[in-house]
Amino acid sequence: MCCDVKRRFLLLYATQKGQAKAIAEEIWQQAGAHGFEADMHCIREMDQYNLETEKDPVVIVISTTGTGDPPDTARKFVKKIQDTALPPDHFSHLHYGLLGLGDSEYTFFCNGGKTVDRRLQELGAQHFYDTGLADDCVGLELVVDPWIDGLWPALKEAFLLQKEKEGMSSDAVSSSLSAAPHVGHELNLSSEVQNLKLEDERVRSSDVLTQKLVDIHLVASTRDTEPSLVHSVPPVSQSALNIPALPPEYIEAQFQDTCGENPHLSSLISEGTMFEVPVTKAVQLTREDAIKTALLLELDIADTVFDYQPGDAFCVLCPNNVNEVEELLQILGLSDKGEHFVCIKVKQGTKKKGATHPQHIPERSTLKFILTWCLEIRAVPKKAFLRALVECTSDAGERRRLQELCSRQGASDYTRFIRDSNVCLLDLLHAFPSCKPSLNLLIEHLPKLQARSYSVSSSNLYQPGKVSFVFNIVEFPACPSRPVSRKGVCTGWLAELVATLLHPNKNTLDTKGGSSSTEKIAIFARPNNTFHLPADPSIPFLMVGPGTGISPFIGFLQHRQKLREEHPDWAFGETWLFFGCRHQDRDYLFKQLRCFLENGTLTHLKVCFSRDSSTAEVAPPKYVQDVIRLYAKEVARVLLKERGYFYICGDKKHMADGVSNAVVDILSTEMEVDKLEAMKIVAMLREAKRYLQDVWS
Repeated sequence: MCCDVKRRFLLLYATQKGQAKAIAEEIWQQAGAHGFEADMHCIREMDQYNLETEKDPVVIVISTTGTGDPPDTARKFVKKIQDTALPPDHFSHLHYGLLGLGDSEYTFFCNGGKTVDRRLQELGAQHFYDTGLADDCVGLELVVDPWIDGLWPALKEAFLLQKEKEGMSSDAVSSSLSAAPHVGHELNLSSEVQNLKLEDERVRSSDVLTQKLVDIHLVASTRDTEPSLVHSVPPVSQSALNIPALPPEYIEAQFQDTCGENPHLSSLISEGTMFEVPVTKAVQLTREDAIKTALLLELDIADTVFDYQPGDAFCVLCPNNVNEVEELLQILGLSDKGEHFVCIKVKQGTKKKGATHPQHIPERSTLKFILTWCLEIRAVPKKAFLRALVECTSDAGERRRLQELCSRQGASDYTRFIRDSNVCLLDLLHAFPSCKPSLNLLIEHLPKLQARSYSVSSSNLYQPGKVSFVFNIVEFPACPSRPVSRKGVCTGWLAELVATLLHPNKNTLDTKGGSSSTEKIAIFARPNNTFHLPADPSIPFLMVGPGTGISPFIGFLQHRQKLREEHPDWAFGETWLFFGCRHQDRDYLFKQLRCFLENGTLTHLKVCFSRDSSTAEVAPPKYVQDVIRLYAKEVARVLLKERGYFYICGDKKHMADGVSNAVVDILSTEMEVDKLEAMKIVAMLREAKRYLQDVWS
């Protein structure tokens, strides 16, 4: 018992959407098999732990949100440790390992974890294990799995050093450690046994599994040499598998009668105030033959206290597709229970550490309400969910394939056929028809249905009582793993909602004749603390916004136009806008930009069209980053001599990085410095909040 206590470590997680918590729970579950006890807490529960007096090793799993911020659950913690009054040896007693989660599509990759890591180091804390940075762009598991594997020997070493400092002899140390399982050999053996048994007495040996494997989906020919979602090939099909531990059940859903009312949608948001506002106008900005369909919606906020600045964003509460909800109910055999109220409780005696009632699920609401407004039924299933689905699958071949997809050996199959194919629960239930999960399991594993964020495309000074936004209708074409095409959850719903308002072939902001609507949507504010116009109107700025990335800059220009009208004596700096789209006649979203140019609000407008053919002797530039290079001297002048601002909005991977590279090249050439020095200057501009991005992947 004494040995167990001494092998305790503190496990903290800071999560935004549940990823960090799920990984922390995986660490907690594995700890016992390695002879450790994880004392797990959310990092915001500062009354449950005390780093100032913590003597045992600390493991931190932390995600990143927004454009590089720590998650909401870590705000108080970060504020506390960033207190400048803390001495440099404040955490000199602390030994920790940190796993950061992020997405390299964004500029400040893993910045939440890096911020905490850097500050702990500044306050004297020491690593007992190297920091891991997992990238959701390529798959978190590529870093998470090996990082967790390496954690156990690192903890072992940390306890050895700790005991040596306490004056224990090496013999005593060896003796105490021998009480723990032999990690390497025994874990591997345990995994292989689990692979064969999977806690299922119906499958008792590898011979039975091998025999059943022959029958994996009759639709998959024995001559198949290519893997698919439902079919594997060697070496995966012949491998002993390392699979995750079975997540403990912790939710109990009880069906009740059909009497009562569902909670108001406002109960689904934890921060801010929700407003239900009517859609007063809808315009299709692209031609029917454009590759993407862009819509502009105008909302009436006159009867609310909703406030915003150009550059802000707001969130839309959207439901899951009604047909997909009905389909899911049918597959689960719950079609007759849709209107029944469901009472959600934590299962008594659950082995899940710190099990609580999910905050995004009302204590009492109808089943349809839960599946429509609370759970992200389109979410790509995590490996822990696949592992749990194994236990709900009766066909041995289907069970084996699900095991493979959640195993280390099947990591590339998981990435290819599930993650990259945007496969969701419905797709899995169609592909593995003997899988019949319970409602409890869905509530445990499906994440919260997130509100969708959109940039404001208007100015409350220019259009009092109105707020506009622009979006492309997201399309997911069919693929082998997902034989049905789908529209985005929110954009598809919005398009259907305003179908009667849309005017075909309308590709300008001229909305005369736009009809009013009684349709309402629920929104709440999501202010942006930095992506705003310069406080001093005399400061010049450059805007780069191809496609729907132009959205916030329409608000900028509307606001600037109104300020110019109201304050003719003010000095206004020059404004540049770089806009690009595929075809000038199909998806030039805002042709009224010419009006801003003519009235002097916009000083320079530079456009490009990537798919239009040209008969010019010298082909015009196709992309905004190419256009920017043509105005290198002007860009350098505005940024360096006139201390101007640089704004980018739009696609991160295919545009924002290219623009950043162009700016680096421009500064390198114009200042006659090497690229490394130019990159440092761009970093300084970011730090000074003069190089600002509102990007998405």
